[in-house]
Amino acid sequence: MAAEATSNPDIEGLSYEEAREQLVGVVSRLEAGGASLEESLALWERGEALAKRCEEWLEGARKRLAAARDQAGQGSQL
Repeated sequence: MAAEATSNPDIEGLSYEEAREQLVGVVSRLEAGGASLEESLALWERGEALAKRCEEWLEGARKRLAAARDQAGQGSQL
């Protein structure tokens, strides 16, 4: 799943739960304010990459569920 994730290697290796937890932290820091413009931009970019990682995990899970349903449906038809 990591190959298409992002260009950020430390994000590519994160599990869904790790990426989501970090994303929550980024959002909290942005909402709290007080960061410089440069820091805010860096946080935003990291948040975007973390959100993309979460989406990739969820898409992978959807595909696995669809494949399992297909197999279950084929098995019941035999």
